[in-house]
Amino acid sequence: MDKLFRIGDFCFRLQYPEEITPPPNFLIFETETGEPEYTYTIRIAEDFLPPEDKILVNRADLVVFQTETGESRLLGVKGMPGFYALYRELAPHRAEVLLAPDRLRGLNIDPVFTSLLALERRMVQRGSMVLHCAYMQYQDEAILFSAPSETGKTTQANLWGKYRGGRTINGDRALLSELNGRWTARGWPVCGTSEICNNQDTPIRAIVMLSQSKENTVRLLKPHEAFMLLYGQITVNRWDRASTAQTLDRMESLLAQVPVYQLACNISEDAVRCLETALYT
Repeated sequence: MDKLFRIGDFCFRLQYPEEITPPPNFLIFETETGEPEYTYTIRIAEDFLPPEDKILVNRADLVVFQTETGESRLLGVKGMPGFYALYRELAPHRAEVLLAPDRLRGLNIDPVFTSLLALERRMVQRGSMVLHCAYMQYQDEAILFSAPSETGKTTQANLWGKYRGGRTINGDRALLSELNGRWTARGWPVCGTSEICNNQDTPIRAIVMLSQSKENTVRLLKPHEAFMLLYGQITVNRWDRASTAQTLDRMESLLAQVPVYQLACNISEDAVRCLETALYT
């Protein structure tokens, strides 16, 4: 198979064998137009040997190498032995992915398939960032609910749907890009357990950092407070100094334009009302 995809402003060619079917949420980003800036070739390989190069990260589920042609990664899943793929950059605009034949079934899981392509590297190069959040659209603007997993991001987005007619675009991730001078939330092919994934651009009204509470309170965060909370929810390859520096610069630009609030909340319409008052009065 040979297909074109566009995620944000990144258009790329993906070549892969017929035995592989990208997850439905990934296929949402298929396109028939555009000049690909990058080519990924996926192959099935019985064995793949890791490069004998400098190791930047060494975890049970991820080993990152710095090679002469770029970056290589051994990819695994937490709690499972072994690695399911080897990603390696062959040239400035080309990468190859080698897959273990006995692990193909797991590729129908969004984050597993998407991790094959190291897409966050390409996004940072284009001035964009991936934020862990529930991306909700209301009155043609985006409200992004961000927090560690199991805090209630999708729950709060759903409350806005129930009581204010908001629409969740993605229940777990958003790509953040500056378009025409305004920071914008964009689609991303990973949506967690929410199963809500759409490819749509929406200018950002606010980012809301959540915490659970019996009572609902909201406050506008100072830039340094917002920076520390946001940094923990943005995908950053901390082993890559240049990429990290670029991300920090983009975060400063984001915080100069987009207000960030702290919402301590319960699961009620009052939580919606509390935030609504802060955002719209």
